[in-house]
Amino acid sequence: MEKTDNSIQETIRRAKAGNQIAFSTLLDTFWNDVYGFQLQRTKNENDAEDITIRTFSRAFDRIETYDEAYEFKTWLITISKNLHVDLIRKRKRTLLDDVDPRGEEVKKVLDESPSVEDRLIIEQNLANLLQDIKKLKPHYQKVINLRYFNEMSYADIAVELNEPVNNIKVKLLRAKKLLAEIIKKK
Repeated sequence: MEKTDNSIQETIRRAKAGNQIAFSTLLDTFWNDVYGFQLQRTKNENDAEDITIRTFSRAFDRIETYDEAYEFKTWLITISKNLHVDLIRKRKRTLLDDVDPRGEEVKKVLDESPSVEDRLIIEQNLANLLQDIKKLKPHYQKVINLRYFNEMSYADIAVELNEPVNNIKVKLLRAKKLLAEIIKKK
């Protein structure tokens, strides 16, 4: 995807207005940059992917705070760097204090049940679809299965996996994109 300044700025403006396609475009455009940055820092694919998901989740939550005087990629990398530092601190605290990670209550977030689009995915040829889903990483398989086969809301999935709702949304978006790539390769 072409990363011209004007097209990126226009996409950011649409994202600030709440356009979901704009969010998806930004995710596609900058995923590899943020993931590659984190992979170099963490030397661990799972941590890099988790921090990248959290980065986009936080960025999309706070898109209105983005200052267009700066590069969007730089803003994302800064968020990503801070999340990595937070993760390191949290792990050190957990090791030192032996803190129960479930001490914080999960916030309940209202969510619509699966949409018509979601139901179409469920009704596809299940045998082939299940084969394709098995090609995904386990955590992506899990969110796909919980959302589409167990028909759980984002809030319920967040409780089940003990993760913030926005992380679930980003993971599901990424899982659907990866699944679409697998299906296209057939």
